[in-house]
Amino acid sequence: MAADVVDVAAGLWFWRLDHPDWTQEQDWAPAVTSTVVESRGEIAVLDALAPPAEDEVWSRLDAKRPTLAVVLKPDHVRDVDIFVDRYGARAFGPSLFWRRDIPRNELEPIEPESELPGGLVALYDGRGRNETPLWLPDQHAIVFADALTAPEGELHVWATPWHEERALPALRALLELPFEHVIVAHGEPLHDRAAYERALALPPWSG
Repeated sequence: MAADVVDVAAGLWFWRLDHPDWTQEQDWAPAVTSTVVESRGEIAVLDALAPPAEDEVWSRLDAKRPTLAVVLKPDHVRDVDIFVDRYGARAFGPSLFWRRDIPRNELEPIEPESELPGGLVALYDGRGRNETPLWLPDQHAIVFADALTAPEGELHVWATPWHEERALPALRALLELPFEHVIVAHGEPLHDRAAYERALALPPWSG
């Protein structure tokens, strides 16, 4: 199955593929988002799921080889090792992983406020899931793993027990950033700032 490729802005694009481990018991749809950003001499793949061998995504990546491979959340390891091995990219991600889903390559740890090469900045989402959304200053975009989702097209915050206490204050604080684009892993992938603002006022998504 070929990946669906979308260009968002100069130096920012993503592809969508069905996750190979998806089952009907999951509270998210099969297709997930993998993002590529070019920033200040670096090219990063974020939460990347490897496409089929002959897919056009590989041609695009081979033409501008990734220098960074970033995991935004412990359960989004996906195929980070494939991208590190193929391109010699530096790997970044959480300090802790699920015991049955640990990358083979060592990842340089990132925490909220960590600045990665290329000026990419890890953010705090307040949800207690060890997720670090990534601020892409050159593209005025934020890429989320699971903090927000749009399974029916409309953007929502993904529910946690700490929604009012921690998640909403942290996500409201991100409005201080001048972002125009929001990319999420699950559901409709691309949203604007107005959709993000609406999501903070809507009930959280609980599947």
